[in-house]
Amino acid sequence: MKFDLVIVGGGLVGGSLALALKGSGLKIALVESRSPLPLPSDDTWDSRIYAISPGSAAFLQNLGVWQALKDDRITPVYNMAVFGDDTAARLDFSAYDIGCAELAFIVENRQLQTAVWNALKRQKKHVTIFCPAQCTSAVWSESHAELRLDDGNALQTALIVGADGLNSWVRSQANIEVARHSYQQMGVVANFQTGRAHNNVAYQWFRRDGVLALLPLPGKLVSMVWSAKEEHAHALLGLSEAELCRQVSQASYHTLGEMQLVTRPAAFPLNFVHVKKLVQPRLALIGDAAHGIHPLAGQGVNLGLRDAHKLASIIQERGLQADCGDYLLLRRYERARKEDILALELVTDGLQKLFDNTNPTLVRLRNLGMGITNRLPLIKDRLMQHSLS
Repeated sequence: MKFDLVIVGGGLVGGSLALALKGSGLKIALVESRSPLPLPSDDTWDSRIYAISPGSAAFLQNLGVWQALKDDRITPVYNMAVFGDDTAARLDFSAYDIGCAELAFIVENRQLQTAVWNALKRQKKHVTIFCPAQCTSAVWSESHAELRLDDGNALQTALIVGADGLNSWVRSQANIEVARHSYQQMGVVANFQTGRAHNNVAYQWFRRDGVLALLPLPGKLVSMVWSAKEEHAHALLGLSEAELCRQVSQASYHTLGEMQLVTRPAAFPLNFVHVKKLVQPRLALIGDAAHGIHPLAGQGVNLGLRDAHKLASIIQERGLQADCGDYLLLRRYERARKEDILALELVTDGLQKLFDNTNPTLVRLRNLGMGITNRLPLIKDRLMQHSLS
């Protein structure tokens, strides 16, 4: 079976790339190992959420995805309050101060994934979906690449795009080198009903036992992401509902009052992954296959969507006769994305290491730095502008 482009990974980023290539004239295949989970029949909330930037929301709007989401499952963030491990040290960000309607939108993973998948099903003329299907081998040659699936299908293509996550099979098959280290932390997630209204404010505390974020959901609901050391994370998972609510309320200085658990806590390991190169002849990496950063900035999914947007743009602009797997064309994508990816890698990794350090002098300096930054509007505006894209 011959295709112009095969995307391995049908998550939010891989699916968005397929949608963004509508009208490109390319014959596209999408390979995904697992069928998306159906939306719950009741009002159950997904504990895995994304902070979608206005730029990413606009991209998804252009793909016909954003408008398919229910308004009552999207929460705009108007303000953000960030605290150091000294409660007097804080940073305040406001959409109003920079002339924007909102800083971000909080959306559930399943809602977004379902909207992307439904949009893909409407494009059957342009995208052939293999799901569920596992890749068994990938071979690259000068003229084409070939991907074999566990159902016996062999897909010949000009370009393979790896969008298959942090532990990318495609990246491994291509022998692309990565530098990685574990943060020896886990991200503990759960949703809570709060005693006080959040007023569309996202809160984050850089604590000595990790980074705690409370992100606004509709009504008086919030989504918690607590990046905690592994031992502490396992302890949190083992707590009773009442004790977990008490500890989260205490760790957030009772900012939102007493808490009631809405979804059971879950956890995932946190790792830093720097990929040495994003492209090879007839291969490109996007999303978590191309980078893995700490979630403290909430920018991982936005970084991946910017990958998809840029790669789609470069392929669309190549000219109808040009080979979409040409290495020089793919190098344009790599050069275009390198600065954005490196900047977020340095910032998130640097902040994690800075606040994980217990040196008393460093503790004083980092909290002093937060206070100074909060009084410098130009620096704060620069920080916000990058996160809006």
